Amino acid sequence: MAGGGQVVLRTLSQQGWVRGSGAAVLSRLQDAAVVRPGFLSAAEEETLSRELEPELRRRRYEYDHWDAAIHGFRETEKSRWSEASQAILRRVQAAAFGPGQTLLSSVHVLDLEPQGYIKPHVDSIKFCGSTIAGLSLLSPSVMRLVHTQEPGEWLELLLEPGSLYILRGSARYDFSHEILRDEESFFGERRIPRSRRISVICRSLPEGMGPGEPGQPPPAC
Repeated sequence: MAGGGQVVLRTLSQQGWVRGSGAAVLSRLQDAAVVRPGFLSAAEEETLSRELEPELRRRRYEYDHWDAAIHGFRETEKSRWSEASQAILRRVQAAAFGPGQTLLSSVHVLDLEPQGYIKPHVDSIKFCGSTIAGLSLLSPSVMRLVHTQEPGEWLELLLEPGSLYILRGSARYDFSHEILRDEESFFGERRIPRSRRISVICRSLPEGMGPGEPGQPPPAC
C-alpha cells in the first residue's frame, strides 16, 4: 500500500521500475512516462562520464537556480560530442522521439551533488517541446511525478545508472516531476541511496522555435 491507503500497482512492461497510485494513472501514463533500464552498457556510461567530467569539473556547484527548481547542481549545454557519444545520442533519439520531431541542437547536462535534488516543477513549454529523454549516470535516483490538479495521483520512476527515461505529453504538462533528495530516496519500501548523479537530457524543439535559437535557459529536467 502507498501513503494514504492507495494501492500500488505496476505495469507489466515496466515491472520493478515504475510504480503509481493506482491503475488509472499507470494506464494514463503507460506511454508517457517510460523507463528503459540498461539502455547504456557499462562502457557507454563510462564514455559519456569521461567526456563530461573535464567540463563539469571547471564549474562550481550552485544552490540557486533561475527558476528555484534545483539545489546543489552544476549544468551545461553541450552541442559538440565525440563520435562515440554521438552514436549513443542517436540511439536516444531513435528510442524516444518520433520521426517528425526536431531536437534542440544542444543537450542539457545536469550534475547533482550527493545532497543535491530537483524540486517539483513543470517545465515551461517555452524552453522544451513535448518530449524529453534523459540518460542517468553514476547514481540511482527516484523521480516522482504528481498530478498538478489531483495530488493523490502520482507515479514514481526508478532510474538506475545506465537507464533511459522518457517523459512526453501528459507526463510533461499535467504532472510535476522531481528527483528526490537522498534522505527521501525510497522506491516503495526499498531505500535508494543517492550519490552524485549526472543526467544527459535530449529535448524536442518547442513549437515555433528554431533548433539553433540562442538565449534559452535550460529547464530543470
